[in-house]
Amino acid sequence: MENIFHRVSIRKYEDRPVEKEKILQILKAGMQAPSACNQQPWEFYVVTDKEKIRELSGATPYSGCAAGAPVVIVPVYRKEGLVVQTMAQIDMSIAQENIWLETDALGLGGVWIGIAPMQDRMDAVHDMLNLPENVEVFSLFALGYPAEKREQQNRFDESRIHFVE
Repeated sequence: MENIFHRVSIRKYEDRPVEKEKILQILKAGMQAPSACNQQPWEFYVVTDKEKIRELSGATPYSGCAAGAPVVIVPVYRKEGLVVQTMAQIDMSIAQENIWLETDALGLGGVWIGIAPMQDRMDAVHDMLNLPENVEVFSLFALGYPAEKREQQNRFDESRIHFVE
């Protein structure tokens, strides 16, 4: 539970590479997510090329913070062969949250940059990375060693809890 109450959006990173072992551990956590009918629609593109990261940082009005990240993970989902295609983005959200929590657990920081469901943004990132036609871009996840420290907000609001007894 500590990661749930510690995780914040980190948008500034040290100029320091992230170890491949940590990246693989983060993606292992993502792939451990449940999915509709166990369809596991995900694939992940790990971008460490600084020029490509700069290009990705222009994908949305909110992705500029990715420019300074040493790593950008681009989660994508398959468009074919899924049992419940309409659930793929929900499946991806669960995997993305696991990725974020494991990033925090490893002493790294990250920020989830929304791409889906805006088709123009999905297509732009797809083109930037020259991805296969059978996948759709879900998000960007910039990560690295934090160069900022932020406290998480307490978002608990008991008035939003309703018991039906």
